[in-house]
Amino acid sequence: MERFDAYDPIAVVYNRHWGYFADRIYAVLDRLGLRDHPPGCAVLDLCCGTGQLAAVLSEKGYDVTGVDGSEGMIEIARKNAPGAEFLVQDARKLSLDRRFSAVFSTFDSLNHVMSLDDLERVFRNVHAILEAGGPFEFDLNMEEGYLQRWRGSFGIVEDDLVCVARSSRDEEERIGRMDLTVFESEGTGWKRKDVSLLQRWYSEPDITERLRNAGFERIQTYDEDDPILEGARESGRMFFVARKS
Repeated sequence: MERFDAYDPIAVVYNRHWGYFADRIYAVLDRLGLRDHPPGCAVLDLCCGTGQLAAVLSEKGYDVTGVDGSEGMIEIARKNAPGAEFLVQDARKLSLDRRFSAVFSTFDSLNHVMSLDDLERVFRNVHAILEAGGPFEFDLNMEEGYLQRWRGSFGIVEDDLVCVARSSRDEEERIGRMDLTVFESEGTGWKRKDVSLLQRWYSEPDITERLRNAGFERIQTYDEDDPILEGARESGRMFFVARKS
């Protein structure tokens, strides 16, 4: 099983244009259970991307570890959050030698896990490193999110970077696909990179069942209509909170 390195070629684009989710997610995570764990506690940002959320958590005084399968993303994360520790690991093969008071995985990162068995493997890995009573907080794009947002194309044009993204979905297979073509300026020329990102959507009962299989209890879900998600509401995105007994 290889690490999830699909974001390596587009780490710069992600850092500039998609890391924004961290700016509005901290308050939601706090309301979902982080506030029960004071600054100084060890927390894990799983699939941390380019480290924007890790930077916020670190600034709040938490002992932050960030893990991502993309070496390119981690390289940028270390610059964005110099107060945190970062490791290149695949969430399906997570191997850490410490326990954490809370674990987070945001911005539909776990939708990249393409089977329920692998997703349960991630849940078991998190359960093993989470302290008793600690929350595992994560969000997922659900079917409605793909039906509404994963279609059409958009572009980004900057002096040193051009990105064209084309999204599609296979409703029968429950797969969303994002094809990106990126041009980055390199001295006197441009370098082209082509990347395809896949995500799969799951039902709420399937997710809950796999969390219970992994040993989690007190599982709560929050959708776009719940006021606790103020600041991070998005159609078709659901937040899960599962606690280790």
